[in-house]
Amino acid sequence: MDRKTDNPGELDHWDRKIMNELNRDGRMSVTELASRVGLSKTPCQVRMKKLVDHGYIDGFKAVLNPAKLGLSHVAFVEVKLTDTRDEALRGFNAAAKKVPEIEECHMIAGRFDYLLKVRTSSIHRFRLVLGESISSLPHVANTSTSFVMEPIKENWG
Repeated sequence: MDRKTDNPGELDHWDRKIMNELNRDGRMSVTELASRVGLSKTPCQVRMKKLVDHGYIDGFKAVLNPAKLGLSHVAFVEVKLTDTRDEALRGFNAAAKKVPEIEECHMIAGRFDYLLKVRTSSIHRFRLVLGESISSLPHVANTSTSFVMEPIKENWG
């Protein structure tokens, strides 16, 4: 091995190769992963465990197909708040996490405070979510929505 991952702040090319391969296919066996990155099984398994232990890998999950689930309508909602003090932000954050249609929620520096990625089954369902859930979140002053015409690249990696 070139350099161990004992220091969580240092990643070498083996660590990056392992993470890239797992990002492409998190279900592969350690044997397959080792083969793809060019290591033997045991060193690969040790490195993978360290990457998990040090928080570089948060977990493994299935990547669902939204279209198959009838959730192909995507909108990005810009949210401006009436109050941006810490307590108001915490309140908004906690409430936004409870709305299942909000797939992503990002605090933004700029002309608005948050950017939400909202996934629904239809424009009709989106209108209900916007009117009944998003607009009712704490401290929402106004929203502006952009609709996705065609996703080009989704998911990090």
